[in-house]
Amino acid sequence: MDHTAEANPVTAHGKAVQDALRGPTRALRREIPDVYKGFAALHAAALAPGALDAKTKELIALALSVMTHCDGCIAAHARGAATHGATRQEVAEAIGVTLLMAGGPATTYGPRALAAFTEFQEALTPDAA
Repeated sequence: MDHTAEANPVTAHGKAVQDALRGPTRALRREIPDVYKGFAALHAAALAPGALDAKTKELIALALSVMTHCDGCIAAHARGAATHGATRQEVAEAIGVTLLMAGGPATTYGPRALAAFTEFQEALTPDAA
């Protein structure tokens, strides 16, 4: 299943993907608010710190986003990984595991994930570039 955003999937990674999805997502959320509330609760519970910290959970979610070819998920979890302090090397290694597990398709979506993470990380820490 391909969840590619309306933005050009080759050049759009982080913010552009989120921007392209914002309007359609709001429209659908208005149609099925209870479903979105349930998903938001699941999202918060699944990514809450526990035995694994939030950064590790975001790295797992980012890797799974690459495996499922979901550009919107890549953008969301690249931002989450950046927000929770992941390093570029940690993201690269998490993506490396997806190459092992997903093969060729991960070689396309993995670079998108790293580019999205880099975009969000640089926005959070402009001096890190």
